[in-house]
Amino acid sequence: MDARFTAEQDEIRRTLRELLHKRCGPEELRAAVDTPAGHDPALWTALAEQLGLPGLALPEGYGGVGCSVTELALACEETGRALAPSPLLATAVLTAPLILALGTDAQRADLLPRIASGALTAALAVPGPALATALGLTGHDPRGEWAGGGRAGGVQARQADGGWRLYGQVDQVLDGHSARLLVVAAHTGGFARSRVLFFVVRGDAAGLTRVRQTALDATRAQARLQFRHVEAELLGHGGDDAPAALTRLGDTAAVCLAAEAAGAAGRVLERTVGYVGQREQFGRPIGSFQAVKHRLADVYVQVQAARSAAYYAAWATAQGERVGGLALAQALQALRGAAAEGIQSHGGIGFTWEHDAHLYFKRAAGDELLFGPVHRLRAHAADAAHVFEEAGR
Repeated sequence: MDARFTAEQDEIRRTLRELLHKRCGPEELRAAVDTPAGHDPALWTALAEQLGLPGLALPEGYGGVGCSVTELALACEETGRALAPSPLLATAVLTAPLILALGTDAQRADLLPRIASGALTAALAVPGPALATALGLTGHDPRGEWAGGGRAGGVQARQADGGWRLYGQVDQVLDGHSARLLVVAAHTGGFARSRVLFFVVRGDAAGLTRVRQTALDATRAQARLQFRHVEAELLGHGGDDAPAALTRLGDTAAVCLAAEAAGAAGRVLERTVGYVGQREQFGRPIGSFQAVKHRLADVYVQVQAARSAAYYAAWATAQGERVGGLALAQALQALRGAAAEGIQSHGGIGFTWEHDAHLYFKRAAGDELLFGPVHRLRAHAADAAHVFEEAGR
């Protein structure tokens, strides 16, 4: 394993960091999350046109850049540093790979080039708070029972008028209120023969109601979707391996989320170190006190460990290993610790809405609610590796 980044990878990080520094500062961030879209469309256009970010990990044949998950993770690390609200996670990390894995040739040729160009944003709609299980991060359920097993709730798909119609409701859909394309997990076949398939739905489809929800982490916009006789197109050929395909893609998503959390943790630590060098008590900077040094040194070790875990997971994913969940657990724990220490070290100002420290803490807490918590990520990784079985022998 060569741990050094290539010149191209370093350039991706440098260019993206410079762009976000200019276009996504604290004021721009707060203005973006208050818009109806929950992000700055002009910034998204710049990320797509100047850096090709939406298509970074898509094949060149579909208009993408043709990079690996490592480059996408490095990009997510930089967006995490800035807490940049954008459709990147929902579009490029969760939805586009699913279309690439399951879509027909015609669907790939139609949708992926538009996603790669940034013209088409997409969102993945999974019923209930089951996204972590559906991605295989906190449980193993390749049959799709996370979607409700065919009982009431979630989304039901029925054939009508030579096509498919969707009925039901999905909560907590990342960027679901603004995405122009939705990939929806839905039941079909009734209760006795229920199975989960994925369907493609236009964002402006008749009968679809989308409402943006109030979320703990305002930088990750979420929506509630209601389907009432909504026209849909089956994604792919309708094989029984649809939920398993989403599980296989979960490790890539975990790698990107881990890199994003590590980037956020590193940034909040940088800001905290800068502040303790300026804030004075008893006539000297509080950063000169040994206790403060020790606390921030502990955070530094956690952040570096999280960054290393994310980088290794990105490399390992390309080799067929599944360690993204462990890297995500490490990164989420580091982000929560760094954000909490940042609030504490900033004193009274760290608790105010005007300061940015609470945004990083909310990102940590929100990600644990969506993709964790940390102890479940680690427990599932241990079960998958048969750690406790071997220890009991």
